Amino acid sequence: GRCRELLVPGAAVYLEKGTNPNRKTAYDLIAVEKNGKLINMDAQAPNKVFAEWALQFDPTATAVHSEYRFGQSRLDFCLETPQGLHLVEVKGVTLEDGGHTRFPDAPTELGHRATAFFVIQMADVVDFAPNDATHPAFGEALRQAKAAGVNITAYSCRVTPDSMAIDQPVEVLL
Repeated sequence: GRCRELLVPGAAVYLEKGTNPNRKTAYDLIAVEKNGKLINMDAQAPNKVFAEWALQFDPTATAVHSEYRFGQSRLDFCLETPQGLHLVEVKGVTLEDGGHTRFPDAPTELGHRATAFFVIQMADVVDFAPNDATHPAFGEALRQAKAAGVNITAYSCRVTPDSMAIDQPVEVLL
């Protein structure tokens, strides 16, 4: 299943007690240690850290809107700039092997000025690339998006048991 390379017997995990009494489990998985590296597992964290950092990402932005409706689509963010809309779809990345990070999911189609922003939920990585071995169609779609003018960006994060913050740009290999 999901994250099977991280959720192995004996792995140190960080949990947070849930507040909803009707949920299936009593705790949320927040982070996992892998070879001494703390990897954030909170699925909501990438959008939260991007929202906090959006004006640094695009200093020309005059407003930031989350959960933005564009036609029939819902995008993670829309940054209003003097040049027009800058649409941003944020993806969290937790798959890592030897410092090389991968993302196996499918992208959202974007228009206008657009960015696919990959939040790598760990520090000290070498690069990022689509996981062609797991999902070749995603890799091809990402390369086509790049060719069509979509900005493909990846940043690593500083991760502690109770926080995550965008840190460093990571080389994107397409």
